[in-house]
Amino acid sequence: MGAPTPATTTATLYFSIPPKDGSRAYVKTGDVGSNNYTRDAHEVQIQNLRAEGESAATLDTAGFQLYNHPAKHTAFKNDADIVREYYPESIELIKKLTGASRVVLFDHTVRRRSPGETGNSPDKRQPAAVTHIDQTSKSAVGRVHRHLPAEDVPELLKHRFQIINLWRPISHPAVDWPLSLCDFRSVDPENDVFPVRLIYPDWEGETAGVKYNPNQKWTYFSGVTPDELILIKCFDSLQDGSVALYTPHTAFADPATPEGTPLRESIELRALVFYD
Repeated sequence: MGAPTPATTTATLYFSIPPKDGSRAYVKTGDVGSNNYTRDAHEVQIQNLRAEGESAATLDTAGFQLYNHPAKHTAFKNDADIVREYYPESIELIKKLTGASRVVLFDHTVRRRSPGETGNSPDKRQPAAVTHIDQTSKSAVGRVHRHLPAEDVPELLKHRFQIINLWRPISHPAVDWPLSLCDFRSVDPENDVFPVRLIYPDWEGETAGVKYNPNQKWTYFSGVTPDELILIKCFDSLQDGSVALYTPHTAFADPATPEGTPLRESIELRALVFYD
């Protein structure tokens, strides 16, 4: 018999504190990024949803959802191959899982943990170790304008759309540095999140920093395998209170990780998801 599935783990999560002078928070991208806000660490009990199965959290209730669906493309060694092989199957999978009519993938990140590595170039990306939300309402609309034909945008924005990440481990289960996800129902949108300018050399986006709140419910699925995936909602234009709007999330060092566990490898796709 294998080891029992832990009900919880306790780990250090890193949260953001907006600038004390009231100025707008920003981060500049690149190998030597800079920002004007600070971070603080908190010990957080993280609930393992594994025992509760795939129905423990859904995109509409919690803002994220676990599925079992093996990928045909499994190498993830070459960006061109990923775009040619993994993108099309993932577009169809997202449509199947969400009921969307149109899905546009606008980028992806492969992460292979390498202790001591600090570079942020595409071939050195490490698990993101600070709580965050990938998009704000402003940047989500901006993404539609940026990635869709201009003549399609007015009609698309009349209907519900989302930004969803498809996250999947590569080659072995993500026991090392797993993904923690905050149940949207435990988030105080007015006080827990704040916009952060994301400054690229040639354009500007916006993400959201997440402040610590002891009422937040942080969760994870232990040992997510490459045959599984998690859909992570980053934005939803349906904002009438009926569904989760987004999912604060972060990678974390689980103190219960056994010695010698293979280092985390994962890929995330970022998708614009449209409905008729």
